[in-house]
Amino acid sequence: MNPYLLILMVGIGYIVVFGGLSLIRREGLSTQLAIESLAFTALVMIVAWLTHTYVHPVLFLAVLYLFSMRGRLLVDLANLLSNRGRQRDAMNLLEIAQRAFPDRTTRLVILVNMGIVQLRRKNPQASQDLFENVLKEAETGGLGIKFEAACHYNLGVALQELGKEAQAVHQFNESISVLPSSIYAHAASIALEKRRRKTDDTGNQDS
Repeated sequence: MNPYLLILMVGIGYIVVFGGLSLIRREGLSTQLAIESLAFTALVMIVAWLTHTYVHPVLFLAVLYLFSMRGRLLVDLANLLSNRGRQRDAMNLLEIAQRAFPDRTTRLVILVNMGIVQLRRKNPQASQDLFENVLKEAETGGLGIKFEAACHYNLGVALQELGKEAQAVHQFNESISVLPSSIYAHAASIALEKRRRKTDDTGNQDS
């Protein structure tokens, strides 16, 4: 098979596969990812043709993935740092991810993770603002159900820490409603159960 045609087929296949995964996650198709991937594929084809260089399709696919998923990979690295208690470094990486021209879905994911880092930095008000902005923007789509469930749950935690109990309960219930099988829905159920027990204990003491 013509090596340049093979590169084109790999590039188009990549777009189709990741576009399908985005639909499964209910994120919607990313026009930016498609355009960037096509442009990158065309650039590699042109350079390879001009220089008479053979580009291995596996190597091309790996580089294409790193290029198109740069924002998500930075988020994963930031999460790794955050889980190890390095919140400042995690926030710095998330800010770099924001400046890496992410598509709409990736930008929302970055903001969700920024909110989580702010929670861990004991800054619930900043966290609340971030989560509410994400949910407002996501009303027109772009945020996968997994991250939507995470957003509702962590917003509930932030509201709880701010003493806004009724709003927190609403967000916990929203997390359960969005994706009942998720770890966030499970955590929300535990938070609601703890609140119910606390209320029952308070009522028993008063009586």
